Amino acid sequence: MARNTLSRALHDLGLSAWFGGTLANAVALNAAASEAGKDTGRVANEGWNRWTPVNAAAIGAHLVGSVGQLIGNRGRVANQEGVAAMSTLKTLLTAAALGVTAYSRSLGQVVNSQDNPSSRSGTKPTKRTKAEIAAAQEQLDALQWVIPALTGALVWVSSYAGEQQRASEVIKGTARR
Repeated sequence: MARNTLSRALHDLGLSAWFGGTLANAVALNAAASEAGKDTGRVANEGWNRWTPVNAAAIGAHLVGSVGQLIGNRGRVANQEGVAAMSTLKTLLTAAALGVTAYSRSLGQVVNSQDNPSSRSGTKPTKRTKAEIAAAQEQLDALQWVIPALTGALVWVSSYAGEQQRASEVIKGTARR
């Protein structure tokens, strides 16, 4: 079996940053911004704006690594029972995570359109928050947990994929085909 260290590292590091960063921001940044008083909206916007380019690089690394892993394992995908189904599941989860991330970013841009929107936290509007921004914040309040859930599922499926690469699993999986 060939080594695909670079693509595996890009896949894993990108995915771990995507998962960990969005989870940390949902758990810590949005809540901590509420401590900024009247600057809550500005602090939350600034934090997410600083995270966005790092997140984009992480997602890019993950995607490049994923393609490299798929190319490097194309023989197993074609010949080992269960690998094509796992690859399809990973692709669907990745597409869902990308879609939710892109939609969340577009909502974030709505919130960011006002420098310091009235806010109780990064995703909790006040009664004074403009309707359009409040609607975006309310959607973000739910979606901030969807991205870590989807990327966490990707981590789990990737762990399963690693188990499928054990020599004993490759032998069993190819013999069944």
